[in-house]
Amino acid sequence: MRIDRRTLLQAAAALPLATVGSDVAFAQAPAATPAVAPPKDVTRALAHYLVTAQYDELPANVRKQGVRTLLNWVGVAIGGSHHETVDIAVSALGPFSGPQQASLFGRRERFDIMNAAFINGVSSHIFDYDDTHLKTIIHPAGPVASAILALSEMQPVSGKEFLNALVLGVETECRIGNAVYPNHFDVGWHITGTAGVFGSAAAVGKLLKLNEQQMVWALGLAACGLARVLRLNEQELQSGTRGKQRHLRRDAGVEEFHVLRQHDRGQARLGQYGQHQAGFHGNHHRSRQAI
Repeated sequence: MRIDRRTLLQAAAALPLATVGSDVAFAQAPAATPAVAPPKDVTRALAHYLVTAQYDELPANVRKQGVRTLLNWVGVAIGGSHHETVDIAVSALGPFSGPQQASLFGRRERFDIMNAAFINGVSSHIFDYDDTHLKTIIHPAGPVASAILALSEMQPVSGKEFLNALVLGVETECRIGNAVYPNHFDVGWHITGTAGVFGSAAAVGKLLKLNEQQMVWALGLAACGLARVLRLNEQELQSGTRGKQRHLRRDAGVEEFHVLRQHDRGQARLGQYGQHQAGFHGNHHRSRQAI
């Protein structure tokens, strides 16, 4: 039997020599490392939680903070609504917009829900005064509120349903953010975009009353759409680059809804080969995959 060089070197390294007097003996090889258990199916666990969570289960203080989050988001969206960046977006997308289904906060124009979600998300993030999850620096309301407000104009929902979806979306993106911060942010990803896309998909899916399997696919489709790379440095921000605000666009998860309606399926696992590994430089702790 032939033994290649690599196998020989590995075997030699595992069997160090121990010298006692004039005798030479091989040290006993170390015990084999126990096999690592495969990661849990965090996507399905999350999907199950999302589809079963009810408004009545929300504590009173969480409901209050949810309302404050929405009020703050509406305020900053109106505040940024006439910024040059938003003017450019409206002008550029107007010729390609579909039916006038949803409002733009602080403006007269109406757009289709996908473009309205995009523009309202951009508007809310213009001045960076939108709510902030301090542990991860995520601005959680932007990706979620911009999506479900636009959807709610096309498909009316109750206030309780809306607030429950908002809270679930925010919790989803912040928990995923907890699992990958700070290394994810430090290497250049804009975490509001990369984590926010899951929040918006979760919230839209909740309003659409997706079942567990459909929610798994929606989260998988959100993971497939990650493209929020290159956190802008201070020099780029000062030079007027506008890319960062646009990261709140498709995080508005309405696209996942349309794709699901065409019976497309997203990947079913986010942990082992999905979002955790895609350029995140692997410094998250494995136990965080329980999210």
